[in-house]
Amino acid sequence: MESLKFASLAASAPSPRSGMLGKRLSSPLLTIDSAAQFCYCKADIAAASSSIPPSNIRFSCRFSPSVATATRTSNLSIKHWILHSTAQIESVITSNEDQSMWEACRQALTPFKFNDEEKDKILGKAFGIIHSPYWGDERKKEVPKLETVNGILDYLRRLSLSDDDLSKLLKKFPEVLGCDLEEELKANIKILDEQWGIEGKSLRNLLLRNPKVLGYNVDCKGDCMAQCTRCWVRF
Repeated sequence: MESLKFASLAASAPSPRSGMLGKRLSSPLLTIDSAAQFCYCKADIAAASSSIPPSNIRFSCRFSPSVATATRTSNLSIKHWILHSTAQIESVITSNEDQSMWEACRQALTPFKFNDEEKDKILGKAFGIIHSPYWGDERKKEVPKLETVNGILDYLRRLSLSDDDLSKLLKKFPEVLGCDLEEELKANIKILDEQWGIEGKSLRNLLLRNPKVLGYNVDCKGDCMAQCTRCWVRF
């Protein structure tokens, strides 16, 4: 009886990162090259039709170099971002209290089904820890407070945004969690209602399409103030 023939790839995992955040900010850094394998199962139909035992059906596996290269490049890019962003976060979270606050804010994002890396990216961008063009150089780095994050999430839910809506909004505009609830979010929703009559379903559709409107805080009226990412002229 002829044995099955197959080939496989081995993937090795790097050693765990050390540091204060340890497991809490650990990331799946395995490069799984096995995902770049293409297995082609070739059954000898003639053999099957002539009642040759199934053991004689041959399987072969081939490796696709182009897919492997693309996969490795993507994995290396993800690794680089994770290592870089984790280092930025660790530079700000310097105490057990900071770590507890960060983890609590992570948990507040659990309903939106983000993984840990996505949660870190959202919080990092919202609070100036990870660079965001939206803030420019104006945003101070700070450890987020749970009451701040929950306050904004609760307010957005009151605008008839479901958790699925909020997941999409946070992916497009994570910086919303770092905006001022009273002076920006609530004030801008009032402007949209009173000046443009945008509310209800129209408001929901607008926020999903252009959530940055929640953080607009200047209006240059055509005379540029070099704060284009936060200017009403973009509306």
